[in-house]
Amino acid sequence: MRQGITDAVKHLLIINVVMFVGTLAIGNGDAFYQWFALYFPKNDMFQLWQVVTHMFMHGGFAHILFNMFALWMFGTAVEQVFGWKKFVIFYLLSGFGAATIQVAFLYFQFNTGLSTLIESGFLQSDIVNILSEGKYNTGWVSILGDNFDGFVGAFNSTMVGASGAIMGVLVAFGMLFPESKLMLIFLPVPIKAKYFIPAIIALDLFSGLTGQSIFSPSNTAYMAHVGGALTGFLLMYFWKKNESDKHRWN
Repeated sequence: MRQGITDAVKHLLIINVVMFVGTLAIGNGDAFYQWFALYFPKNDMFQLWQVVTHMFMHGGFAHILFNMFALWMFGTAVEQVFGWKKFVIFYLLSGFGAATIQVAFLYFQFNTGLSTLIESGFLQSDIVNILSEGKYNTGWVSILGDNFDGFVGAFNSTMVGASGAIMGVLVAFGMLFPESKLMLIFLPVPIKAKYFIPAIIALDLFSGLTGQSIFSPSNTAYMAHVGGALTGFLLMYFWKKNESDKHRWN
């Protein structure tokens, strides 16, 4: 396998770094986050282009460093197999899949709370208006109980980072090179990719459903990781199936 960085990975790295520098340089980061982070669709700050731009935004130096290292490490190997055009399509679709699953999960949290409040006599328009002002009705707390944080948090959520797209790339790497050995920085035990990657996805799914953070920061969009991984798996499955069908004898 050819060593070094591949074309698509190189350009993705450059775009991410440029966006990160812009975040630091313009408006103390607030302006870039308001323009390019992915907001909850019912929030007035949501814009359609954020579905793409959030993939190139990061929340801090450690965030971008880890993601870009993973992109280089796994993306280069995958691009060498795919070619740059197919890799870029795969990367972006994995990112879209990650955003879709995360937003769907947020909608579930939001709509669960919204339905409860409407049943308690609140008007939907009043609820949304109050949330849009960055406020909440203190009476909601007792009505929603444990669902309150998820309800308000969903409406005010923002999503940034390449992690969802990279999870798709990680799945592709695992399916292309299942015998390759990987290890966590804090757990230097080599594990084959075919075991390592499903374990990482399972941990993300557990954290997303329970809210219990294991290795990542508590504000991690775990369901985006799961969504990117699932999208990557489906793309690999159907691409491989189509390739097999093309060479099948009738």
